[in-house]
Amino acid sequence: MTTIAILGSGRVAANLADKLGAAGHSVLIGTRNPAAATESWAGLPVTFTTAREAADRAGIVINATPGDSSPQRLRALRDVLRGKVLVDIANATRRGPDGLPGGLCFPDSSLAEVLQDALPETRVVKTLNTMLFTVMTNPRLLATPPTAFLSGADPAAKDLVRGLLGDLGWPPEWIEDLGGIDTARGTEALVLLVPALLRKHGPRPFALTIARELLQSSSVTVD
Repeated sequence: MTTIAILGSGRVAANLADKLGAAGHSVLIGTRNPAAATESWAGLPVTFTTAREAADRAGIVINATPGDSSPQRLRALRDVLRGKVLVDIANATRRGPDGLPGGLCFPDSSLAEVLQDALPETRVVKTLNTMLFTVMTNPRLLATPPTAFLSGADPAAKDLVRGLLGDLGWPPEWIEDLGGIDTARGTEALVLLVPALLRKHGPRPFALTIARELLQSSSVTVD
């Protein structure tokens, strides 16, 4: 299996690490303070190290850092991210007075595009940013099948990420490849719906999905 680095050590990282580890992958958690993260870690046992070392040792890197500071953090890792697949699951938002997303940091672009521009030799793929973190690893938690969107310029990188989504429990028919990295603008903008959903329903699992017409077999009339 693959060695995967997750940059960030919060609930999202713990959730992903548990599922990816159970699927047989070797998981590294890259964080600013590995010792402190070890003490507060709520997931299954993993290896904690610095973000630089984790990214250097892994073939696939998942960005689970706060989106507003992701560009600065990842630019510092440009050399060790060269040639790697970077799976960006973050949303870059300004915080409102209540701590919920108050607006997009890159309203005329997207975090994924900013990262791809900053890391031209890294293959950035955007996914899993349109749902509560618990759905990322348990899409069947919802009554309606959710959609995991893919955005990225490199088809091989997207195929690799599609395989990881399968390890996280996503059936192929629930994965929607939107095209190039610029299509992440649409999925990242969906985060503006989240504050209203959370205020109305609380932190209940949710995800955005595409509803399609039900295909029916054509009927044959016999005289």
